[in-house]
Amino acid sequence: MYKIDNPKNNYKNVAHAFFLALAITIAEPSTILPLIVHHFSNNVIMVGIFVSLLRGGAIVIQLYAAFYAQAYKKVLPYLGKVFFARWLAWLSIGLSIYFIGDSNKPLTLFFIGLGLFFFSFSAGFGAIYFKELQAKLFSKKYRGTTMANRQVAGSIASIISGGVAGYVLANFEAPLSFAYLFLVSSAIMAIGFLAFVTIEEPAKNNVSIKEQNFTLFLQNATKILKQDKRLQKQIITIFLSFSYFLSMPFVILNANHSFHLTGWMLGGFITLQMIGSIIGSSLIWRRISDYEKMLSLSFIFMILAFVIALFADNVYTYGAIFLLFGIGFDGLSISGMNLVIEIAPEDKRPIYTALQTNITSIGLFFPILGGILLKYLGSYQLIYSISIVLLCLGLLLSFQLKKL
Repeated sequence: MYKIDNPKNNYKNVAHAFFLALAITIAEPSTILPLIVHHFSNNVIMVGIFVSLLRGGAIVIQLYAAFYAQAYKKVLPYLGKVFFARWLAWLSIGLSIYFIGDSNKPLTLFFIGLGLFFFSFSAGFGAIYFKELQAKLFSKKYRGTTMANRQVAGSIASIISGGVAGYVLANFEAPLSFAYLFLVSSAIMAIGFLAFVTIEEPAKNNVSIKEQNFTLFLQNATKILKQDKRLQKQIITIFLSFSYFLSMPFVILNANHSFHLTGWMLGGFITLQMIGSIIGSSLIWRRISDYEKMLSLSFIFMILAFVIALFADNVYTYGAIFLLFGIGFDGLSISGMNLVIEIAPEDKRPIYTALQTNITSIGLFFPILGGILLKYLGSYQLIYSISIVLLCLGLLLSFQLKKL
């Protein structure tokens, strides 16, 4: 008989988070990725587009993934294929920078964007399968613990990665330094993927019968969304939480205008953000099983970060910003995932997950709007203020979730 809350599955779950974070922190959307894009293009709108590509490609496929996943008794075999596709996309970015680089900047930028899109696009399938596995493998209380463990492990790995990134950026000329980071991290990423696919997955007996076609599935999903008022309010609230993306990618560019930003400073900001993640997961989020409360607190941390950003002009204030980003981002991630698992019927869980993720992830394109506003209005304080207003609105709505 299958054992729920198996410690071995927890260890593999955590190992996956550690090695994945160790790998992808080199393209962290609030620090390094904007600088990589800025190296190949001076257009701040391009920065917004590429930050959106890193995460936004998953939007277009999640409902389609749920259409099939609702009838799967096991999803791990399909997740393994997703992992391979993501690894290949990530490796291709490093290869394109290494072999093309500055010799043809527009072409290099194109291949970076293509790699980021497919890395994110394949994650659309992976997000559905991953959340399904978390719900099957762990009970509500243990799931909160293992997710906090994942966040801590990922944060520790990101601190290591931040130090390595700082060293590479300080000692190798761009764009060769960027290529080295992606190539080395591809090997590290593979270790995490291999660890996760060895998890022991139980078969799911309570599955839905797949509709005859995708159009019919969309009609049924729309009915669910219209009927479930709690899901509607939750989606709106979590969508507003993504408004931090309107400004976050440009904080590091503003810092670079305020003072000379060295490779070691950049690595230090990454480290501080991950220390914030550890503080959040170890001291705050691990102790909270009320995910509505967790969501509200996460909004508050993000709002504080942007309030400080309005007045930041030195390395210390920017350090505080990234520390708060780390705390708030982890809270938003943990609460968002668990809230949808809690309200979804078992047989409809992939559909609920896809609906929430698909709609809220439109917020991943906020960086493009932020880039447009910054280019034509030229005010960092303006986009920070817009983020604060939207986050405050989300905070107010989060207080009402408990009543539904």
